Amino acid sequence: MTPRPKLAPFRPRLLDALAGYNRERFFKDVGAGATVGIVALPLAMAFAIASGLKPEAGIWTAIIAGFLISAFGGSSVQIGGPAGAFIVIVYGIVERYGVANLLIATACAGVLLFLLGLFRLGTLVRYVPVSIVIGFTNGIAALILISQIKDWLGLSIEKMPADMFSQLHTLATNLDTFNPYAFGLGLACLAGLFAWPHLLAEKMRVGQTVRIVLGRFANTRTAQVSSRVPGPIVALITLTLVSWGFGLHVETIGTRFGGIPQGLPAFELPDFSWETVKQLVTPTLTIAALGAIESLLCARVSDQVSGLPRHDPNQELMAQGIANTIAPFFGGMPATGTIARTVTNVRAGATSPIAGIVHAITLMVVVLVAAPLAQHVPLAVLAGILVSVGWNMGEWREFSPYMLRRFSRHYRLLMLGTFFLTVVFDLSVAVQAGIVLACALFIRRMSGLFNVEMVSLEPPVLTFRLFGALFFGAAAKLDETIQAVERAPRGMTVVLDAMHLISLDATGLDALRQLHKTVLARGGAMSIESLQPQPLEVIVRSGFADELASGMPQGDEHGT
Repeated sequence: MTPRPKLAPFRPRLLDALAGYNRERFFKDVGAGATVGIVALPLAMAFAIASGLKPEAGIWTAIIAGFLISAFGGSSVQIGGPAGAFIVIVYGIVERYGVANLLIATACAGVLLFLLGLFRLGTLVRYVPVSIVIGFTNGIAALILISQIKDWLGLSIEKMPADMFSQLHTLATNLDTFNPYAFGLGLACLAGLFAWPHLLAEKMRVGQTVRIVLGRFANTRTAQVSSRVPGPIVALITLTLVSWGFGLHVETIGTRFGGIPQGLPAFELPDFSWETVKQLVTPTLTIAALGAIESLLCARVSDQVSGLPRHDPNQELMAQGIANTIAPFFGGMPATGTIARTVTNVRAGATSPIAGIVHAITLMVVVLVAAPLAQHVPLAVLAGILVSVGWNMGEWREFSPYMLRRFSRHYRLLMLGTFFLTVVFDLSVAVQAGIVLACALFIRRMSGLFNVEMVSLEPPVLTFRLFGALFFGAAAKLDETIQAVERAPRGMTVVLDAMHLISLDATGLDALRQLHKTVLARGGAMSIESLQPQPLEVIVRSGFADELASGMPQGDEHGT
């Protein structure tokens, strides 16, 4: 009777974090959560708009999914919500299937993510090669940069196509609608975001000097508070005031979307049908795969940065599944772990998932209070923020000739191939092709590790030594051994020294059977010595050990 698979226990990290929780940790989490909540506001709006959705879709995804991922997740400090990695995917799905079907695909992907965690498949994500991850991450980053050119330059384009070449053609044919005010706002936003960390570092040095000179009478909190002020929110507020104060003629959230609703979103069930679900298999798998990879990579980063207990990958996937299943019922987009906001959370002093919950509550309060003000936000400023996100997302140094020379040809082929497939086609094609290519290259490399060495030819004994793994990718190498047996004198006893044979599969076993038949056909006998446990188990269980002992191939004892 086949044993039932053992399911992962549903135990959110929040339960463990609350053990020994005290007032000091609570205030740290509240401060960190409030900081991340403010950071999330411009990013959530920007991600939604760039994905072809209304800004409130990103905001309520950050609130609802962010709350659920923190409450039920397997990481102590990970922040969930809409992510830049989903921009290209979501935009393509909206263009091809529509917003309603995006919600269905997201909910189905949530169910799939929950099942992946429930059946303890979270560790499988770690088997995706780093070269593929870097390739599609850089590809997505490049597509994000291209997608923001329209709003940064203020071009008057009704609707942007989904694929890169069409986007470039559309941009080139509409350059005559260039808006210098939009370009100036986007450029100022970018300059401010890149300069802000250096300004904060200078403030911290000044604050430390003041404390040394004035001692306890100094205002020691000035530098600490300044170090937590997020650059995106500073750029959003200041440049919105500049645009509104000078009456610049640029497109804003209000002119394109009519503003952001000031109230809670309505609960609506998408129009589910089995026929619709079958048509959405590819986008569902793409959302689930990207969500799993991004969330678990982010969780690993949070473990390294925070020094807190390691995350539970299966519990994290179950939380991602819950969030992505529920958020679409409120008009939300796909959500996953977000590295930038997670690192901000850690650096702001977070100690538990309470910080992520506070981040969601903070964002909800800000939206409910300040929603009318969002209509004045220029889209060029959000484009500048996303250009910064795209630039920081890409690991461009990996593409330099110096770094490429340090890697093997297999690594370069996987990374560059995945990058170009992501840019030219889409992420699902790139990941699928990358994994298939990685498997093919792995098989080729492993087959190169298998070797057969002739030890001696002293009639009537012919001895061979086997090295490595005899599997389907290397079984053909036994053909040379068969040819050597055919050239040897008849009646030879063939001895295989399997001391260094570490693995054997069904195809390799079949190759050994063919060798055995060749030896018997030439009036000889064959034996295998010094078998390791795994090959020995395969040979005994298959009955090949009895064939070797009896000197007859399978079936001959029955007269066939």
